[in-house]
This record gives sequence, C-alpha cells and structure tokens, in this order.
Amino acid sequence: MSVAQIQVLLVEDEPAQREVLAYNLEAEGYVVRQAQNGEEAMLLISEAAPDLIILDWMMPFMSGIEVCRQVKTQPETRAIPVIMLSARSEEVDAVRGLDTGADDYVMKPYNLRELMARVRNQLRRTRPAAVGAVLTHDDITLNPETHRVTRGDAEVKLGPTEYRLLVTFMEKQGRVLNREQLLDLVWGRDIYVDTRTVDVHIARLRKVLKGQGGKDPIRTVRGTGYSLG
Repeated sequence: MSVAQIQVLLVEDEPAQREVLAYNLEAEGYVVRQAQNGEEAMLLISEAAPDLIILDWMMPFMSGIEVCRQVKTQPETRAIPVIMLSARSEEVDAVRGLDTGADDYVMKPYNLRELMARVRNQLRRTRPAAVGAVLTHDDITLNPETHRVTRGDAEVKLGPTEYRLLVTFMEKQGRVLNREQLLDLVWGRDIYVDTRTVDVHIARLRKVLKGQGGKDPIRTVRGTGYSLG
C-alpha cells in the first residue's frame, strides 16, 4: 500500500513522545513535519497545509484545542483531518475536543498500532488514492496500486502530470479547485509553474478522456477554476 507524498504534521510538546511517534509514522512511509507547540504548528500549516494533523491537547503558548479551532474555521484548512491526543480521560473532554472539530480523539497512553490504524482510517476519507483505494467517477475508474485508468472498458493512457491531475479531481469530486490550488496539489509549492500550465495539462487530460467516448467529465467554472462532476 503506497502512502508516498502524504504529509503528516505532528504537534507534541513532549520530545520523547514526539520522537517515538515520528519514527513510527515515518516507518509507515509518511512524510512527517514536527511542531513542539501550537504557535509553531500554525506557522507550519500556513506555509504548507498537511494531509493530516496529529495534535496534542496540552501545550504551551497555544493549546491543541485552539489550534484545532483555528484549523477548522479557515476554509482552506477545514477539510484537514485532525486527530487529537490527550491525557484527559473524562468523557466531557473527548466531547469538547470533537465539538471543536477534531475528527478523532485518542487518550494517552495510546497503542501505537491502534493510532496508526486511526491515521489510515482518516486518510481513506480524504486521500483515498494515496492509501490504495480504487477511485470511481461515472464510467471512469482509477486504480492507484497499478496506476491503471479505464473509461468504460477501454484503458486510458495518461502522462504523469495528467494522472496526478485526475487523482486530485477524483479525490475531491464536486469541489471547485482554482489554478493555485491545483498547482499546490499536483506540482507542489516548491516548484514554480505558471498558472497557464494548469490549463494546458487540463486540456490534455480532457482530450484523452473524451477520446474514449462519453461527455467531458471536467467542468470549467468561469472565473473560479475546475471541478470533476
């Protein structure tokens, strides 16, 4: 199961716990960025949004609850799954964490295997292709394990960039993505690419998909961006 390119932000103020958890996440194949307090976490999130956040509740400067609240109230980050870690074992604390927007709540001391399973479970919802799930949209099927794309009964041959574009669209079906978002998701923030390049590759993707018959699955939203469906 490939988890390449999945970015996990680990926010934990206890160095020993942070080191152990980071080691286990990296052993699973995730790219891990680390923060030791809430303020550092918000700075890292503003620089590059992660695919998932593992967040300790009790931290100096800014609590995990406040970090979660800010993440979940900002449109550009509210879809990021947040797993809250806490030594607070009262039911009311778990309810408060979930009410703040956390997607999962894990009490310390936690079982590492269980925590890794919870991480995978959250990523199946938000990054299904990255954890090996087959994606479908109408008559289009994408298998990330084999990198095979079909439309109906015909195989679709895509270049690497067009393939990544299709994965992005299929993981975020129905969402309108602007060119800047597509650049970040497909090319990455570390590479400079002109926004017009996005249009060129979307045109190529459309041509190949339409070549297999059927309607154009990619919708242009004038003045905003593109969406699948």
